[in-house]
Amino acid sequence: MFWSTLFRKLSVHVLHIIVICIVIACSVFAFFSSPFYAHAAGETVSVWLTTGDLSTHLAQQPGLTFATGNASGNIITVNENQTFQQMDGFGASFTDSSAWLVYNKMSSSQRSTLMNNLFSSSSGIGLSFLRQPIGASDLTRPAPAVGEYSYDDMPSGQTDPSLAHFTIAHDSAYIIPVLQQALQINPAIKIMGTPWSPPGWMKSTGSMEGGTLNTSAYSAYANYFVKYVQAYQAQGLPIYAITPQNEPLYVPNGYPGMSFPASDETNFIKNYLGPAFASNGVTTKILGYDHNWDQSGYPTTILNDATANAYTAGTAWHCYGGSVDAQTSVHTSFPNKDAWETECSGGTWENSNGFPNTMSLLIGVVRNWGKSVVRWGMVLDPNGQPNLGTGAACSTCRGVVSVDQSNGNVTYNGDYYALGQASKFVAPGAYHIDSSTGSNGIQDVAFKNPDGTKVLVVYNSASRGVAYVVVSR
Repeated sequence: MFWSTLFRKLSVHVLHIIVICIVIACSVFAFFSSPFYAHAAGETVSVWLTTGDLSTHLAQQPGLTFATGNASGNIITVNENQTFQQMDGFGASFTDSSAWLVYNKMSSSQRSTLMNNLFSSSSGIGLSFLRQPIGASDLTRPAPAVGEYSYDDMPSGQTDPSLAHFTIAHDSAYIIPVLQQALQINPAIKIMGTPWSPPGWMKSTGSMEGGTLNTSAYSAYANYFVKYVQAYQAQGLPIYAITPQNEPLYVPNGYPGMSFPASDETNFIKNYLGPAFASNGVTTKILGYDHNWDQSGYPTTILNDATANAYTAGTAWHCYGGSVDAQTSVHTSFPNKDAWETECSGGTWENSNGFPNTMSLLIGVVRNWGKSVVRWGMVLDPNGQPNLGTGAACSTCRGVVSVDQSNGNVTYNGDYYALGQASKFVAPGAYHIDSSTGSNGIQDVAFKNPDGTKVLVVYNSASRGVAYVVVSR
């Protein structure tokens, strides 16, 4: 249930909203149809509602109107004159598993509908950021169908320092076609690449699992990234950013990973990757770290090195440890460097449909300088399949959407609708603008689009309806 009361007195422009949520959480999105100045009373606002049980999802509500008046009660003040970071977008990852499901387990018409729902801002939610594994991750189809792979696999005991055997042929079967379709729908999509491991022959273990990067392989590994960017560009897929290593402080059991301490990653960026990009004319951004909020000393190590700092655009963050305000802490120390949240998986451990966690993630990340909000697997089946099925590979992860392998039918999970509360309306390049924090269970974040329109995302995490007033200054 949703309604509004308008106050017509003097001074500021106010909008009084009461949201009654039958379930524990809901989100309201208000789209300010034009900039508000002293004459803005009477300007209309479009409102879209999602309830926590998803019985109502991204549903447009009756339009509201700003009025002049005195504000009181639970007030959210939006101030477009104070701006913060520009947004790159919202999204997830077309892992090997995700792309395979979409390309091989859906009919052409089913796939077209899903892709439009994911990437079109008119008929769907307009996702605009994709974080792509460079080679295998744990969300890869198990052997013998696929298993662990890189772009330069060699027989045991052999090496390829010149990268003569480099190929993205694996991705050409279904990952690249899915990405090309996404960009056709939404050309504003930014693609980020991240390896879970270098090729095994570059490492101390001789395997994609565990170990460290051999000192002798640093140069070859830097050129591996150059070849990846060039190969994807040749397929019409520009790579916006890369990180040198996924979760460098975690060495998983049973799927690709590698220990890459902060001093080693700093050395790699400073003396190998940065110079390799520069000498080959690669303008792809280098993001450091790509791990949890609880170890901010890692990105600080990189950024404290003047040469590595010059090559590094900022820091990539995950949500699995620590607090999101670590992003602000590092930004305060290095205000000319940006922050991206690049992985935060949904799964059965959340004990929810994903909506509450994604809403809190979205608001917290953006309010702490994050330019992107990214879940993990874009698509899995309802049982969290396929995955490598070995060791610590995630078998309880949930995709942003779920696809039934038997018939291609799609379930749009809470992650989808929560991302959509922002991604459908916030254009790439929008500024995060100032808004006061709500109270009584209300959280919010505001944006100003390149065309001057404003967006306010409000999330009620309380178990009751909460009235609030929006004040535009």
